[in-house]
Amino acid sequence: MLNDYFSILGGERPARHWVSSRIPAGHECLDELPDEELWLLHERGMEAFRRAWEDRAWPGEAASPSLLDLKAALARRMLRDCHMCERRCGVDRAAGQRGFCGVGATSRVASIFLHFGEEPELVPSHTVFFSGCTFRCIYCQNWDIAMDARTGSPADPSYLASALVQGMRQGSRNANFVGGNPDPNLHTILETIIVLGEDGKNLPMVWNSNMYTSLEAMRLLEGVMDIYLADFRYGNDDCARKYSDVERYFEVVSRNFSIAHRQGEIMLRQLLLPGHLRCCTERIMQWVAENMPDVYFNLMFQYRPEYRASLYPEMNRRPSGEEKREAVAIASRLGIALC
Repeated sequence: MLNDYFSILGGERPARHWVSSRIPAGHECLDELPDEELWLLHERGMEAFRRAWEDRAWPGEAASPSLLDLKAALARRMLRDCHMCERRCGVDRAAGQRGFCGVGATSRVASIFLHFGEEPELVPSHTVFFSGCTFRCIYCQNWDIAMDARTGSPADPSYLASALVQGMRQGSRNANFVGGNPDPNLHTILETIIVLGEDGKNLPMVWNSNMYTSLEAMRLLEGVMDIYLADFRYGNDDCARKYSDVERYFEVVSRNFSIAHRQGEIMLRQLLLPGHLRCCTERIMQWVAENMPDVYFNLMFQYRPEYRASLYPEMNRRPSGEEKREAVAIASRLGIALC
């Protein structure tokens, strides 16, 4: 479990983004090409990446422009008709418009620090908390930054990259992009990784997400992210709609988990919600047992009624001891090893 991650940390293999930075983009002037041609170049570049990764045949010199540059160019194009998440607002963020998440063309960072409260394998994790989110969870514990994309400071990729280098000197084990949610900040994250360059050769990248990412964005994340630190919150669409204001939740999130399972390594987080043992936790565990039984599964008992949870009486409590014990029993029955 997490074999690639530990191999990167140990210097036995480079991080995925480093490999992508050494694969040629396939054209000298990416800005001259229409989107369709950029995506064709991207697929060819990804074929080269997959061969290199599977064969452990690491390219030599950095390419210019590289597959990583191509990914950043495509992410910037997405700002004009934003579909970085599956809400697909379609707003022109490059022209100053803002969609559901409220994030503009310039990302904003609420905080960046070495985090010691993540999973043990990640600690210390250099977390970059972006402002704004694609969900509206009524119990959000980071509501102050998630619900207001105007908070924080403008995110400068050069500054973020230098901060990540400094974090490595202080012992950080990874770069952890979170929020809010990282999806609307895909362009900034890719540009930060490009600036990081050779300094990040053995720095794993972590996509800390609600997994409502668009298909196009998931394609750009392949060959960049080493770990998907990913929430699987609801086992049905009704609960997702009521408590997070999101449609087609199970379809989109289960699809993205399947994609991520092919692209990198997953650390799945399932937050036990009060009263949602059968409708959410058990259904998620059933899906996991059928589709990725070997996944890193973190059953979380940290729920507490924050933000607007008091307006929903059924959510205005912590999970009971009985619910916690039953959740563990369900995992055992389904053959899921909890981490």
